[in-house]
Amino acid sequence: MGVHHDKRFPGESDAYRQARDDLLAAELELKRQVEAVAALRRGLPLGGAVSQDYLFTGGPSGETRLSQLFAAGKDSLVIYNFMYAPGDDAPCPMCTSMLDSLNASAPHIQQRVNLAVVAKAPAETLAAWAAARGWDNLLLLSSGGNSFNLDYFGEGGEGNQLPMLNVFQRQDGIIYHSYGTEALYAPAEPGQHFRHVDMIWPLWNVFDLTKAGRGDDWFPALSYD
Repeated sequence: MGVHHDKRFPGESDAYRQARDDLLAAELELKRQVEAVAALRRGLPLGGAVSQDYLFTGGPSGETRLSQLFAAGKDSLVIYNFMYAPGDDAPCPMCTSMLDSLNASAPHIQQRVNLAVVAKAPAETLAAWAAARGWDNLLLLSSGGNSFNLDYFGEGGEGNQLPMLNVFQRQDGIIYHSYGTEALYAPAEPGQHFRHVDMIWPLWNVFDLTKAGRGDDWFPALSYD
């Protein structure tokens, strides 16, 4: 039997079970490390207070201030920067793939925290794209009229859009920056992309369970034949 439990799959060899026990030990250690990192993230002191109440366009209200994204009783706000610039024929396929998944999770997420997606493209463009993708649970807002993307590193100095994720915390009526996926800006490991939002993106985690893994030449597309 195995080291960690008494299950054996049909036909498995002793060599397989030994290798699987070694892998399971590593998986359990990884789980502990994930929990330890999450605790460090939760323990961060509050970042800087947000200096302006950004005005976004789109959504059910037509216009929404950053402060209005906080529902009563929920003081955490997650905002993802969707790479869709004004004038682009279509948005980033990678962002779109991630948001396809996030749309399904959004009703569950919103039981505990506030969630919004912002992009530089006009509100009507975002609404049309959301309708085409069937995104009926995501609050999609345009940041085209403010400096949010630039201020919180969802935009480069030359106007290029970046897939940043930021978390804000409301405390005593003041909104603070709480966390940002800074791995986007740290050097990537050799042969890897930045993988800064992989923890909320099921696609890659499913591939990682297989022999083929993620591969090095496949990326999500907006549609498939």
